[in-house]
Amino acid sequence: MGKLLEHFALFLIRELIRHCTWRKIDRRKFFFAGSVLAIAGIVLPTILLSYHWNVRFLPSLINDSSHQYLNGSLHLSKSLTEVGLEKLQPVPTAPFVSLNVSTEAKERPRVYRRRRKRRRRRSKIDDGLKVVPPPPRKTVSPRLQRYFRSLSRDEALLYAKKEIEHAPLVDNDDDYYLYAPVFRNVSIFRRSYELMEMILKVYIYPDGERPIFHEPHLNGIYASEGWFMKLLEANREFVTKDPEKAYLFYLPYSSRQLELALYVPNSHNLTPLSIFLRDYVNMIASKYPFWNRTHGSDHFLVACHDWGPYITTAHRELRNNTIKALCNADLSENFIAGKDVSLPETVIRNVGKPLRHIGGGIRVSQRPILAFFAGNMHGRVRPKLLKYWHNKDEDMKIYGPLPIRVSRNMTYIQHMKSSKYCLCPMGYEVNSPRIVEAIYYECVPVIIADNFVLPFNEVLDWNAFSVTVAEKDIPRLKEILLAIPLRRYLKMLMNVKMVQKHFLWNPRPMRYDLFHMILHSIWYNRLNQIQIPQS
Repeated sequence: MGKLLEHFALFLIRELIRHCTWRKIDRRKFFFAGSVLAIAGIVLPTILLSYHWNVRFLPSLINDSSHQYLNGSLHLSKSLTEVGLEKLQPVPTAPFVSLNVSTEAKERPRVYRRRRKRRRRRSKIDDGLKVVPPPPRKTVSPRLQRYFRSLSRDEALLYAKKEIEHAPLVDNDDDYYLYAPVFRNVSIFRRSYELMEMILKVYIYPDGERPIFHEPHLNGIYASEGWFMKLLEANREFVTKDPEKAYLFYLPYSSRQLELALYVPNSHNLTPLSIFLRDYVNMIASKYPFWNRTHGSDHFLVACHDWGPYITTAHRELRNNTIKALCNADLSENFIAGKDVSLPETVIRNVGKPLRHIGGGIRVSQRPILAFFAGNMHGRVRPKLLKYWHNKDEDMKIYGPLPIRVSRNMTYIQHMKSSKYCLCPMGYEVNSPRIVEAIYYECVPVIIADNFVLPFNEVLDWNAFSVTVAEKDIPRLKEILLAIPLRRYLKMLMNVKMVQKHFLWNPRPMRYDLFHMILHSIWYNRLNQIQIPQS
């Protein structure tokens, strides 16, 4: 067959040369003949290659069951001689192909399609939440831009504070994205946020060596400070390289990296850490004029480690004047409400997919658990919670670390998604990552931590989507939860779903997400320090 095709091709080429020599060539016929030859050159080898070359030499050796492979157990003819076997010895070393290649070729795409569908299903399940994009920011008129440029730093802040105090009422049709029931005053928040977008510029000090400075820690329970640092340093909307244009100054250190670099394990001595931070601030104050101009009141830091409040104590102005965004927002431990910011503690397990598993809480009628908690036994509250409720009531699933036998049937995340209330007791400090986890997994958080200032408390109304229980009321916990009417619970659950978007770390920040909410709280608390003249 192959030789026959070869002779036929040579014959066509000879005839083409004989007819075309010394004659005027018709281009249309020439291109037509060329295209026919090209198609034949592609199609014929494809048909022939579906049968292996060795098959043509061994037709008599293959049994009638042609579905088997040549390199498998072939049923050879009993009359095969030893000489024939010797000739066949090199054959298995050749790359063999199944005789039913065409059937396999049809099956493979189906298998690949099925695999792709499975991957898509898995990715939908894993990624969980689909983030609804917010409305675009309003454009600032050139006239207003010129007006802002004409104002000094203090005049611009004073203008912003007056505008916020006289904020126009927000119509639901005007801004569908902001859900009024979860805010203390949605009109004030929206006006403050708009002014932040129009006015705020942040200068990031370039000083400081890695890994303590400019190296964000992005996973684990201290991820909030790292993600804020990462996203702010990559930001072009709010960050300025000219410190003269800045309204806020960022000290880009990581409390987690500071611990890893300087803390001696089990020493219980935080003095080296606080001295290091004190020396850094003194260096900034001597190198730049901006710290001394306001004594640090327009500077801020972001720290999620439990030690965040303690390592600022060696520098008086840093402790008293600087805006501190802290996860450990304890009123009894160096946290000043109205100036400092309560930072949400978020656990990031997958840096590439920070929104993984978020959402997907099941219907209320199908939630079999009234209240759920599982975690390590540290601090003063958790042992008390276990004492009163561990294995005491079927409706109250209260554990220490989640037992393996329990997690095999239902994981930690599934427990939260299947519970009406998720308990968030304090650990060593008042903050707990379970508060944000409960919001992520659409479970109403129950906060048990006295003296804790809740995240974004200056703008969010936590009573609309959470329950706060005093530590002394732990024995009455079930009674308190059952006393909440179903209608109120359903409203709280709806509000949890609506406030969720304000606690998300988006790899590319969106308006009103967690990055912007933290920045807004810092901006808002800076404005709180501005005094409006009586005149």
